[in-house]
Order: sequence, then structure tokens, then C-alpha cells
Amino acid sequence: MVFNSFEFAVFLPLVFILYWTVLRKRQNLLLLVGSYIFYGWWDWRFLSLIVLSTVTDFYVAQGIAARQDARGRRLLMFVSIAVNLGILAFFKYFNFFIDSTAGALDSIGLEPNLPTLTILLPVGISFYTFQTLGYTIDVYRGKMQPTTNWLGFAVYVAYFPQLVAGPIERASRLLPQIEKLRVRLTAPEVRSGLYLILLGLFRKVVIADGLAPMVNEAFGRSGSGGWLRLLLGIYAFSLQIYGDFAGYSAIARGTSRLLGIELMENFRQPYLSRNITHFWRTWHISLSTWLRDYLYITVGGNRRGTIFTYRNLMITMLLGGLWHGAAWTFVVWGGLHGLYLAAHRSLRHKSPKAADDPFTTADILPTLVTFHLVALSWIFFRADSFTQAWDYLTGIATLRGGVPDLVAAGEMLALLAPLGLLSFVIDLAQRQARNQTATLEWPVLSRGLAYGVMLVGLIVFTGGGSVPFIYFQF
Repeated sequence: MVFNSFEFAVFLPLVFILYWTVLRKRQNLLLLVGSYIFYGWWDWRFLSLIVLSTVTDFYVAQGIAARQDARGRRLLMFVSIAVNLGILAFFKYFNFFIDSTAGALDSIGLEPNLPTLTILLPVGISFYTFQTLGYTIDVYRGKMQPTTNWLGFAVYVAYFPQLVAGPIERASRLLPQIEKLRVRLTAPEVRSGLYLILLGLFRKVVIADGLAPMVNEAFGRSGSGGWLRLLLGIYAFSLQIYGDFAGYSAIARGTSRLLGIELMENFRQPYLSRNITHFWRTWHISLSTWLRDYLYITVGGNRRGTIFTYRNLMITMLLGGLWHGAAWTFVVWGGLHGLYLAAHRSLRHKSPKAADDPFTTADILPTLVTFHLVALSWIFFRADSFTQAWDYLTGIATLRGGVPDLVAAGEMLALLAPLGLLSFVIDLAQRQARNQTATLEWPVLSRGLAYGVMLVGLIVFTGGGSVPFIYFQF
């Protein structure tokens, strides 16, 4: 964690008090200082990377806009790409590529002695690198004019609510909000902001952290566990990673709303998706749209026929998998989703419904199929190695252990079933209302019951071991 819970509980209210009172006319300065303190509390040395990305893209974007010759603009764009992806490649992928190369050489009988380094991965580097790079690309493509407000741009890169795990915001959306003075916070904004924080904490602490021990045990016994325990374990991880990341995103949006800045929705009930295309329109939306706009379209999109479209889908999803982590298991996870998307596209079936249309009984079967395809891919996402993933899959496919231990399965279901039901109820209410804060519009008694359940859940599940946010490692 960047802050522990006590330090964050002191830090956040202090920022809010100063922000809306004595430093109201210096809000961006406070946000920048607060964001740097927030990030530097973990390791102050890595602030230099954020500053380097900020300075590079601020001046590169201005240079691109000022140049008229295509060669000069491309050269400047290359500088931005080289700096941002160079930082990311070194800190995140250096040892991965060295180990992969060594493994390939060893497989053909050579004994390489390649260098390795002990490199600490900076928290959130994948998120802020993509965010600042997206800004420069938009300027290069002529989709926006570069900002001349250095302070505002620095806040855009380092904005603490979404700095370490997104969403990956577009400059055209976030920068204008940062550059203007926020002078008034309305009562509905306060209520909805606090509710999003409460909802996010519930998803994270109760659902995600509550299921973490079950997931750890299932994957820890991938080579010996019975098939039913492993099957329930992957259901548990599917809920864990969703509760963990969607919970963080809700907390980030709620915190930012209390600062007068609106962050984009990063999740729209993805496990209620009717097909895999809908899933990627509702899961980690900021990344999926970034990959679409800056990678998929760049390599050709669907402009050169069916075969090239499938190729471009695979390239996008393979690199999207690698973005998540420096391991081949993540590449396989991305490859599976590339195959899913290509297969769905090959069916040439366009759903008559939008991804966020209200859920109906006719959607149950396609939703279950989509969920299980996603859950299958999560095995590779969660596994520490191919061996563990293969053991896990084999255990389920061969019905390892035969007749399951119903007592042990019952104990797992006693936790998994209610937490899964709570996650489903939250999502269903949001989907039917097309509103992430739908609970705020419920009658008083229903709303009070919902608040009570969340607060009691937080009390019951708080106090165990700290479980870091999963996406902090990316």
C-alpha cells in the first residue's frame, strides 16, 4: 500500500479541509503537493519517473503543435514514446525479457550467462505511463491542443485518486476539469461521493478480501486439490478480482468527486455481459478503450479485411495481457481473450442490445456462458506459472478426487454464495437503473437497509490481515 489505513485516514480529510477552505484558490498546487506526498510516501525515489514523464510530454506536445513538418513531428512523437515506454520496459520487463531469452537459448543447448538486475517495480507505472503517452498521441493526431498550464498538466499526470490503479483518463476529459477553479461542492455530489467510497470499501474489504484466503488456498493446492474445491476457487477469484478493482475504482471516483473532479466509470457490471465483446466494453473500460484507440487502430483496426482484423485483435489483446504483468501467463490470458473476441466477431452476430441495456431472463444463458469463458481465462491471470495453471485446469477437467468432500465444499459455499449474491444484487440494481449510485434513489427504508448491510459487513470483515489491491502490482 502507498499509505496504510491510519495514515490515509489522516491524509485524506486534511486534503479536503485545506482544499475547500484556506487553499481554495491554490487547489491545483495542493493537489500536486498532496499527490507527490501520497506517491512518495511509498518510495520517494520513484517520483523522479513521474516528473520525467511530466516534463517530457509537456514540452514534446508543445513542440509537436508548433512544428509544421511531418518529420519533425514524428521525431518528437518518437521521443515521447521512447521515454515513456523505455521507463516501462526497463522497470517492468527487463528481467522478463532476459529470463525469456535465457530460457530460449538454454532450450537449444546453449548456456547463456545473461545479466539480471534486482529491480523494484514502481507502483502504478503502467497507468500513469499510458495516461501521459495518450495525451501526446492526441496532440500529435490533432485531436486536442497542448496545454500551456504546467501545474495543471503535472496534476493530470500525478492526480492521487487514480494515480496508482487508474482509471487511465484522457487529457481531453480530465485536463479541463483540473485547469478550472472548483469553487462549490453541492450536497448531491457529497452524498454520491461518500456513497461511492462506501460501496468501493464494501467491494474491496468484504467481497474481495473476504474471498482472498479461499482463493489462496485453492491455487496453493492446484496440484492436489479436488476438482470441486478448485472450481469454487476460480469462482471466488472471479469475484475477488472484480471486487478488488471495481472497489478501488469506486473509491477513486468518490474521492475525486468530493474534490469537484469527475473521473470516468471504469466498470459497468461486466459479469452481466451477454457476450465477450460486451464484457470488454464494461470491464476496465479505460484500458480497453486505450488499447482500441492507440493500439488496435494504429496497427490497422478492421480496415484491411477479416484476416487482418483478427490479427490486429490478437496483437492488441496479447500486448494487453503483457501490460498486466511481466509473465507469459498474462500473455496467454490476453491471447485467450483475443481468440474469444475473434470467434465472436466471426459469428457476425450483432446483439440487438447495448452492453449496458437492462438485464432480462433471456440474458441468463449467454451471460453464464460469457462468465465461464472469462473465469477460465482468470486461471492463467492468477497462476504463478504455467505449471500451476495446467495443474489447476487438469484437476478440474479430470474431476480429480472423485466424489468431493461435501463438508469442505459446504464451508466454501457458505462464504462464496452470499458474497456472490451480494455482488450480483449490487450489479443488477446498477444495470437496471443504468446508474452506479442507484441506491441513492431507493426509498428510505430500502436505502437504510443497504447502508446497514455494507457497514455491518465492513465491521465484520475489518481487522484481518492486510490484502493489497491486486492492480497495484501493475
